[in-house]
Amino acid sequence: MSTAAPVRLRDLDDAAFVERYGADRFTMSVLSSRVHYVVQHMCSGLLNTAFSGILRDWYDFAATVSGPPSDDYPMGSVSNSLAVFFGTMADGLRNAVEEYGRDRLREGDLLICNDPYRTGTHVNDILFIRPVFHDGEIVSFVTMRAHQLDMGGVVPAGFSATKHNVYESGLVLSPQLLYREDEPVDSVFHLILDNARYGALLLPDLKTIYQNLRLGERLLHESIERYGAEAVRGSIRYSADASAEAMSNAIAELPDGDYEGEEFIDCDGVGDDVEYRVHVTVRKRGEDIEVDLSGTSPQARTSINGTMLDTKTAVGVGLKYLLDPTSPFTSGTYRTIDVVIPPGTIGSAIPPDGPVFLYWEATMPVMMAIFRALSQALGERAIGGDYGTLALHNANGVTNGVPWVTTAQCGGEHGPWGATRHGDADSYEVIYMANNLDPATEAIEADIPVVVLRKEYVADTAGEGTHRGGAAVVKDTLWLSEAEHWSSALRTKRRAGFGVHGGNSGSAAATWLFDREAFDVEQERDLLPLNGGVYAGSTPIAGVLDPETKEVDLENGRYFYFASNPTWYTKPGAQFRYLTAGGGGWGNPLDRTPERVLTDVRDEYLTIEAAAERYGVVITGDPVRHPEKLAIDEEATRERRARLAVT
Repeated sequence: MSTAAPVRLRDLDDAAFVERYGADRFTMSVLSSRVHYVVQHMCSGLLNTAFSGILRDWYDFAATVSGPPSDDYPMGSVSNSLAVFFGTMADGLRNAVEEYGRDRLREGDLLICNDPYRTGTHVNDILFIRPVFHDGEIVSFVTMRAHQLDMGGVVPAGFSATKHNVYESGLVLSPQLLYREDEPVDSVFHLILDNARYGALLLPDLKTIYQNLRLGERLLHESIERYGAEAVRGSIRYSADASAEAMSNAIAELPDGDYEGEEFIDCDGVGDDVEYRVHVTVRKRGEDIEVDLSGTSPQARTSINGTMLDTKTAVGVGLKYLLDPTSPFTSGTYRTIDVVIPPGTIGSAIPPDGPVFLYWEATMPVMMAIFRALSQALGERAIGGDYGTLALHNANGVTNGVPWVTTAQCGGEHGPWGATRHGDADSYEVIYMANNLDPATEAIEADIPVVVLRKEYVADTAGEGTHRGGAAVVKDTLWLSEAEHWSSALRTKRRAGFGVHGGNSGSAAATWLFDREAFDVEQERDLLPLNGGVYAGSTPIAGVLDPETKEVDLENGRYFYFASNPTWYTKPGAQFRYLTAGGGGWGNPLDRTPERVLTDVRDEYLTIEAAAERYGVVITGDPVRHPEKLAIDEEATRERRARLAVT
């Protein structure tokens, strides 16, 4: 940890500021905003010109601008996209450039690497690095990490929790050039396209990414021509220093102490005999924090692990949410944060038998364990837990002679967040560590033979509180042709969306398969019901369910293991149903105003019965036929709340 407090930016006089950064404060502010503008222009360009759905519809990429090796690679600006990507990109850039050799880079080069253990995330996420030169020296890097539709391996598109080693995950690229002085390196293109499926989409995506990095380079050169290279370099350092200072100030406000929290992952893809624990001890002293993951379970036997860089990202993003949510995220965020994690855990896997693919399933619990650990210290500033797992659904097949593959569109990828002191939580977002788009239903159905029949909230699933958590989401998909599927719902044994500051936890998650014999949409001419005994005819995929009714039953149910059938083969007419967990509530539910409870009943977040049972608010009327006539029985509500307050 640091031993001497740095001089605060506000305490620098004008001359000292110019000496440190190469320009005055106003120019630094302009240039810092300009660098962020460069990042966003690269992202907008790729979003509008990408070919594959994973980039075009999911926004599964990120961009950054970093300083040169001579400034120790500061990352000064990141995109408004996936935190799981940009959180690893500062270290990934440094590792790739240093291994390749900074002195070997030339103007017009494009360096790539996708090894999770070198650069984080998984093999489909190639890190693209473009050095920016001025007067023969590197002054900056423009960088993108972008998910490629496929990188080979045993599972098309790669999304599976059942791969046993790094060789099954797909092609690994050590740091090497994709372009040399703006000329394509044919051998590397061949290496990728000879080992990956869906090359007709990969090739234009690779070229598009390259062009958007050239755009970022041109925009930086415009700033260099106007303000000078030293000022541009200084603005990147300034951005990192400013965010470091903001995080340091935020940490200082937290009471000193040691705080512990833990989360669990149901199992891996070998069997349900091993449950994985993520344990954190947060030690806070002054302006410094240490997050110690000693006690975390050894690495998993299949591809649900994360790397040290992924865990570092989870720590940084988690502390940003809790302590410093308003300042920009940069590499400076970590300046007073230490991360301690032994090698070979589920959050620090090592090859070859610590395969990485669904890395967020290992590192999202890191973030949630920090949320739990600091919930008491933060008091009213605590944040409730989210739905806990992306529960990705990966399917592929061939229709009319054309191969197709899903890209995280038809599972439980989006769901609720936890409530905060500011209000109720959203019910349809991605996990806290991501920030991407929800693919449009029309785009999904245009690309693959599926019909998205339902995406809706489920009543009585949100964690109760003064501010309630988000409601669970149920998604039904109808598959029109034969297909093979991998389902990865990894956190269904417990209520993932924990409550804080007196709030309650949300409901638990589950997944089911209905073949045509269980429910035939064409014959029934209706949607699959949400209740009424329909689950009894299903094939459970994941969740704690009643063995007879197959409905969620955390108290007396049996755990159904997501990989009991590693690959699910279906005929036309099969349906998958994903039910996410509910988000955690904030504050005492009895402090929620009756009027807000009435609104939740009218909007079908709550049933009338749950309003009385959980919030003590007695409501009369019919929320379905006559929602405008709902009314609060004020006397019965006072009596009901008085009874609940003493139980």
